[in-house]
Amino acid sequence: MDASTFLQNCITGISLGSAYALIAIGYTMVYGILRLINFAHGDIFMMAGYFTIFAIANFRMPWYLAIVFVIVATVLLGVAIEKAAYKPLRDAPRMSIMISAIGVSFLLENSATYLFTGLPRAFPQLGFMQKVLKFGDISAPIVTFITPVVTIVMLIALIYLVNHTKTGMAMRAVSKDFEAAKLMGIEINRIITVTFVIGCSLAAISAILYFSPRPMVYPFSGLMPGLKCFVAAVLGGIGNIPGAVVGGFLIGIAETFLVALFPSMTGYSDAFTFVLLIVMLLFRPTGLLGEKDRKSTRLN
Repeated sequence: MDASTFLQNCITGISLGSAYALIAIGYTMVYGILRLINFAHGDIFMMAGYFTIFAIANFRMPWYLAIVFVIVATVLLGVAIEKAAYKPLRDAPRMSIMISAIGVSFLLENSATYLFTGLPRAFPQLGFMQKVLKFGDISAPIVTFITPVVTIVMLIALIYLVNHTKTGMAMRAVSKDFEAAKLMGIEINRIITVTFVIGCSLAAISAILYFSPRPMVYPFSGLMPGLKCFVAAVLGGIGNIPGAVVGGFLIGIAETFLVALFPSMTGYSDAFTFVLLIVMLLFRPTGLLGEKDRKSTRLN
């Protein structure tokens, strides 16, 4: 592999990993607050792709208004799911709410198949994002360079929110002791809603950035990215926001270089992610940035 090919794969892997990181943050934040693996998160990401198609192709919105529309629609969908499927089971056994999350995932996938058919839909072009930049032998669309920048900005903003605001203090309190936080007068429902708003906003942004260089959206297009981002959250340390970002970057880069170095294994790149999950659970179940005690499940 020559230098230009290496740099090309690095750029592609970092961009892909950045998109994974945004989705993984949603997983890790919901788990940090509710101890829930929101298996429907990948399908919310898929619905954001369809919202983008309808905003631009059907409603003829300018791309900058379409982005706002997609974020708002995705947030409303995520909050509605939390209120309808998760809130009534908040005091039920953990298995019940997890089954509910799996049920919501199937509901979204089958609803998308019914509403939009199972045929792939073309993802629209968003302004200048698909314009290709060339640096010698290296070329990539502008969105490839935008994605890591957006991810880092979102990470810094979230760390500030969690560590330096009253809402963040309340989120950390709820993640440490749900019942004690309730007794201290923290509005649990508001904090959970804020968590879903943040997670779904990031899923919407990630969908726009992820699908821009990938021209098709279909009802199951969120399944595999969603599972990979769950693995990224576990890899970094579930409940740890910087860990989710690290996990996303690692999986994106590793997946890109695996395909580049071993073209014959292109069809097995997804399997590599789950092998990595098994290895991590065997040797460091708390993740790369997780701690060995109960703090590993706290939002930080």
